[in-house]
Amino acid sequence: MRPPSRQCNIAPLGPCIHLASRDEQRHYLNKQKHFGGNMTTVENATDLTEVVRAQARARGDATVFEFEGRSTSFAQLDVHTNQIANGLIALGVKPHERIAYLGKNSDLFFELLLGAMKANVVMAPVNWRLAGPEIAYIVEDCKAAVLFVGPEFVDQVRSIKSQIPSVRHIMTTEGGAPEWTDVPAWRDAQSKDDPGVAITPNDVAIQLYTSGTTGRPKGAMLSHANFLSLVRAGQDNKPEWNTWTEDDVSLVAMPIFHIGGSGWGTLGVYHGAKGVIAREFDPTKVLDFFEQSKITKLFMVPAAMQFVVRQPRARSVDFSRLRYMLYGASPIPAALLKECIEVFKCGFVQMYGMTETTGTIVALAPEDHIEGSERMRSAGKALPGVEIAILDPDGNRLPPRQVGEIATRSGSNMVGYWNLPEATAQTIDKDNWLRTGDAGYMDEDGFLYIHDRIKDMIISGAENIYPAEVESAICDHPDVAEAAVIGVPDDKWGEAVKAIVVMKPGKTATATDIINFTRERIAGFKTPKTVDFIPALPRNPSGKILRRHLRDPYWEGKDRKVN
Repeated sequence: MRPPSRQCNIAPLGPCIHLASRDEQRHYLNKQKHFGGNMTTVENATDLTEVVRAQARARGDATVFEFEGRSTSFAQLDVHTNQIANGLIALGVKPHERIAYLGKNSDLFFELLLGAMKANVVMAPVNWRLAGPEIAYIVEDCKAAVLFVGPEFVDQVRSIKSQIPSVRHIMTTEGGAPEWTDVPAWRDAQSKDDPGVAITPNDVAIQLYTSGTTGRPKGAMLSHANFLSLVRAGQDNKPEWNTWTEDDVSLVAMPIFHIGGSGWGTLGVYHGAKGVIAREFDPTKVLDFFEQSKITKLFMVPAAMQFVVRQPRARSVDFSRLRYMLYGASPIPAALLKECIEVFKCGFVQMYGMTETTGTIVALAPEDHIEGSERMRSAGKALPGVEIAILDPDGNRLPPRQVGEIATRSGSNMVGYWNLPEATAQTIDKDNWLRTGDAGYMDEDGFLYIHDRIKDMIISGAENIYPAEVESAICDHPDVAEAAVIGVPDDKWGEAVKAIVVMKPGKTATATDIINFTRERIAGFKTPKTVDFIPALPRNPSGKILRRHLRDPYWEGKDRKVN
């Protein structure tokens, strides 16, 4: 990427330079003093709002987002995010309050996300695949002052409105509800001046909800420093796959309620690249994006890769502009990876990380994608600035090739879980080591191998599903005595949810009965795909369900591992 213009002071230098208001001038001058007289650049920005301002000066009229025929320049993004910040302030939203977004991918989401940051307000995007009660729980858990709603979910929000009393304002992103204000009109009515709200690197930038081990999702708080630490690690000696240029065109195809969507889109802004935003994942449209927008890099989960590569026209599409495909978040069959390498003909990078680590912390570089190599079974090596340790149950480090729990420490480890200090303390210790819940080992060269999950979590199509949540929904059925939920192999999704159910004496039900009952309470991707009925669940002497006894027959001859 070419360096931002350094002759730029407060005075405008041309049409691509955003005209600074008095508040902006004061803010910029303060930053100049802080950095010894130099204008804040992307490289020395201390928070993501400064990144937006710096890219507006450096990239001006260049396109930052392209969405369904609409283009937004870096300069426009700076202005629009100022307006959104001022609008939130005018609505009475205070610094550190939460707002929520229930909608599919959109350029407006990133404007709202970055605009909220300029007001020091925290965005909490909600998984739109969830059931109504689950959505209401998240919106109310974060005490969202404002809820932004996409057109597909207007009716759903109307139905749960009484369950979200914390919400003071509801707005639509694309209309569909005459009783609520539409975002573009609201945004355009606000002042274009920079709000000048004070922000620190440790302020929370986004709150992403993860599945909970006890059945309730947890809000992982990611700070400005978390993002910047991850993107800047080893910046003076980055491998080619981890470098960006202003000519890069990134596809944002993963949902924005995942770090693979919101984080990936924000990464593009940082690097001054164009981001093409897909409303939702559609394999046919993904191929269209390759042909029409000349995508150079993207992140996809294995299930999405499979859908794209299996399209009949996939082998006739021109992928010559594609430099790198980054993938991860769930297991990938070796045959599928081989097929993708043959079709896409680009560099492949496997990625391992979590929401709680702001995304990727370990990567397997293209040069290690050698068929038949032992390293192809690994997740790769830790990124610069990231520490990885393998720990025994007592927290002691284990030597190479001994399996234990994977722990990590870096500047990208989350601030913590929203309003859950005990859960935070169980995940991150006083020395900032984060327990991943994955079991694995490291070889002598520092390559990480994922062995299994210590937790009972199921990963289906890159969605994390905890058995406790599904079991709770099943056991609400009046005729069910108890239930155990396990993950079983699935060619399409990696794993599928299976329920093992014990009925109350004299009561019967069909698999369809259980599935339909569950679907009313939790998201469709969490509901069991199959149900078995048995007289009693296997337990150890202390009464704990022996899930492995239930799971092992289905995994015989298969590796159950995570990426």
